[in-house]
Amino acid sequence: MPIEAIVRDGKKFMWDGKTYSTEQEATNVAASYAKDGFETCVKKNETAFRVYSRRKATPPPTPPVP
Repeated sequence: MPIEAIVRDGKKFMWDGKTYSTEQEATNVAASYAKDGFETCVKKNETAFRVYSRRKATPPPTPPVP
């Protein structure tokens, strides 16, 4: 099964590769990803729900001034 991606608000989200039978189940999984620092979204397809996520971009650390 190929991994899918969607773009929302100009940001690329990757599908986690699983389908969920209820929106509540998908929302719970998305919440667990969010706790780990991911941005998430849930999308309904024809028969199930899918969770998409992306790692939040953070700026690189500023090097110390000599």
